Amino acid sequence: MNVKIAALASHSALDVFDGAKDEGFQTIGLCKKGRERPYLEFKAIMDKCMILDDFKEIISDKVQDSLLSENAIIVPNRSLAVYVGYDGIENMKTKVFGNRYMLRWEERVGEKNYYKILNEAKISIPKLFKPEEIDRPVIVKLPEAKRKVERGFFFAVNKEDFEVKLNELLRNNVIDNEGLKNMVIEEFVFGAHFNLNYFYSPIFNRLELISVDRRIQSDWDSLYRLPADIQIKLGRIPRLIEVGHEPVTIRESLLEKVFEIGYRFVEATQKLEPPGIIGPFTLQVMVTPDLDLVVYDVAPRIGGGTNAYMGIGSQYSKFYFGKPISLGRRIALEIKRAIINNLTEKILT
Repeated sequence: MNVKIAALASHSALDVFDGAKDEGFQTIGLCKKGRERPYLEFKAIMDKCMILDDFKEIISDKVQDSLLSENAIIVPNRSLAVYVGYDGIENMKTKVFGNRYMLRWEERVGEKNYYKILNEAKISIPKLFKPEEIDRPVIVKLPEAKRKVERGFFFAVNKEDFEVKLNELLRNNVIDNEGLKNMVIEEFVFGAHFNLNYFYSPIFNRLELISVDRRIQSDWDSLYRLPADIQIKLGRIPRLIEVGHEPVTIRESLLEKVFEIGYRFVEATQKLEPPGIIGPFTLQVMVTPDLDLVVYDVAPRIGGGTNAYMGIGSQYSKFYFGKPISLGRRIALEIKRAIINNLTEKILT
């Protein structure tokens, strides 16, 4: 197949490359020097690894012209948004799978943010607070000081606890005053957390639930395994850095609500950023004891948790295709069908 599938070599790229090969595409990894080894080791799914000194070179004329000559389609992931930036992505000459203008809606602040989408969709979200308004347990979300790619999180049981922990993190240089400008304070919703991985297909004209996963976070993963008295004695604020994912299923009777919020999200994006979401997106939800779904985060692109299913396929995808497939393969299948039916304008921007 003449078309090649490219991705920034990080985040969920292995899933994308593996799925592309399953559907007969050649692959191009946009690799940063010093971080290329996995993509060179897994030769079966990597046809070409373009070694760059910096990921920002992706939007240079040299790299863009090379990708155009290869007839490449870029599949965006979170790392592309972080390292290249929304302006760079929106102005790339290379075709992008999905609606490239949806990517900046992942932010929590600014004119385009995911709270606006969720409110438009009438999807339940946690209550938002200003520091002086805190009257219950909260989770605080803001960028880390040194590694802007990481989103710093911490919990506070009340306003006083918030002030103590905020000052401690500032004192230890985990966060900085610049990051405070993008700070969001949400009500902490008690419940069970799930990442719902969807796929909206213009080619099949339907919304699909592909898989469900959960995050593994450091150093929270080890801290919450300790007895409560040890946690108190340690007095340690967990970092909640995402380091992996694990597959899960969700209660079958909840799938009605899972599809309801998925369709509402799609319709809201079509209104706010036409033509709306195309391809993969993830809604991160808390399921409360009353079995309500509260969305606390959004990824308007392929989620990092989809790697939990690469090589084996996901549970819900089997109901659409008669066999389990990964989200990476689902993307490649959409591209393949669009090419065969001369409908690529429906899936590319």
